[in-house]
Parts: sequence; C-alpha cells; structure tokens
Amino acid sequence: MLVREHMTSPAVTITADTPFQDALNMMRERKFRRLPVVDKKGKLVGIVSERDLLYASPSPATSLSVWEMNYLLSQLEIKSLMTKAVITILPDTTIESAASVMMKKKIGGLPVVDDNNKVIGVITETDIFKILTQMFGGGEAGLRLTLEVVREKGILATLAQAILDLGGYIVSVGSYALEDKPDMDGLVVKVQGVNKEQLIDTLEALGDHVVDARDCKRIF
Repeated sequence: MLVREHMTSPAVTITADTPFQDALNMMRERKFRRLPVVDKKGKLVGIVSERDLLYASPSPATSLSVWEMNYLLSQLEIKSLMTKAVITILPDTTIESAASVMMKKKIGGLPVVDDNNKVIGVITETDIFKILTQMFGGGEAGLRLTLEVVREKGILATLAQAILDLGGYIVSVGSYALEDKPDMDGLVVKVQGVNKEQLIDTLEALGDHVVDARDCKRIF
C-alpha cells in the first residue's frame, strides 16, 4: 500500500495572503485540521493547523470591542501564522512509513508533494485508521483469532492450509512483534466458514497458542 493510493487528492490549499477568517471558515466547513500553504505555482511554502488559528483568536477576556477584534482579524494573514518548516512525504512512500513519521513527529497529517515540491495530496491519521481497519477486516463478520506462533518459515502457509482443510477461508491477517518473546510473532486472523472450537483445537495441535477467539458480527 502506497500513500498515493490513499491520500486525499487534489489537496485543498490556501496561499500565504489568505485572510485568517477565510482559512478558519474553510477548516470548519470542510472539517479539516490543517491546510497546506502554497505559492502561485502550487509549491509548498508552509502549513497552518486549526490549533494555530485558534491560538490566534482573541480570548473572551480581551478588553477589545467586537469592532476592534474584527478589524484586527481582518488584517491577519496566514503568512504570519503558518509553520514554514513542513514535514512532507512523497506519493510512492509506503503507508507504514507515513504512519511511522506521523507517530514519531506527533503530527496528524502530511502534505504529499512531488519531486518539485508541488502539493498533490494530503494523507492524515484518519486515512491511516481507515487502512488499518480494512487490513484487519474491521466491520466484517467472522471468527477473529489472536495467535502466538513460532517465528519460522512456512508458518502462514501451514495456518492457511489448516483453515482450508476445515472448509474456511481467511478474510484478513496481520502480524505484530512480541517484545517479550523475540522468537515468536503475534498474528491476528479473521476467518469465515469454520467452526470455532474445531479450528482452535486444530491450531493448538499445530503448536500455535490461541490467545483469544471471538465471533464478530458485521457492523456496517
């Protein structure tokens, strides 16, 4: 999975001379949390977040009149609020790399740029959550198993064959590291068309440890 396949494109952008209130209204209307700032050629020059705009808004405790506040805000442009050092990502970056950057930098979204630094899209934490849900068969009916398996060649093939032999098929599968068990891996598998007790017995006989098994109903 690559960023280009899941980013929002074309990206909604603003320019550095966009008035503060226009940018804030755009975010609220479209339910965005950030907007890339571009020049006349569409090249990235900064980014502004909803938090940046809210921090710039007057406090309710201000002594300014409504007219004074409106005047000051009308003079405020995005170039005085935006962050110029922007973390970006390329469209051919893998989804897991994009997620890693967001996690390490503690940001909720990344502008996607081409080789000329032109903004071609945006990928956000919401996109990542959607992909994660799809990968684990979220919302799909089936038997969801959490397993601990020995890290060795052919383990997935053996698992798939066992499920097939029982008349079932795999809806989704994902793996994760077990920090306290370096020689083993965790697997989350969702299957359909197989009896729960029978499958658990079969997998346990193969040496796989079934940590959790539950029937999931389709929720959307």
